[in-house]
Amino acid sequence: MHRHEILGGKVQIYRRIDGGNWHCSASVGGRQHRATTRTDSVSLAKQVAEDWYLGLRGKLHAGILKTEKTFKEASAQFLVTVRLGPPA
Repeated sequence: MHRHEILGGKVQIYRRIDGGNWHCSASVGGRQHRATTRTDSVSLAKQVAEDWYLGLRGKLHAGILKTEKTFKEASAQFLVTVRLGPPA
């Protein structure tokens, strides 16, 4: 896997060995966030990732950053909904 860090290591961009688009990840508000940059150019991916990260930080400070359920939380809710009982 190909990796680069930007903004002092706060944002990572990465791409699988087989190529394809670059993706980015960062920790914001105590949670890990990931997104695709939708480009195969590393220089453009760095710009997209920086804008994405700064947008996340802005949403966090404005109090509008969405936090979604984890898979574990969603599956537990599903099991309760279909009346199979809570997971062990």
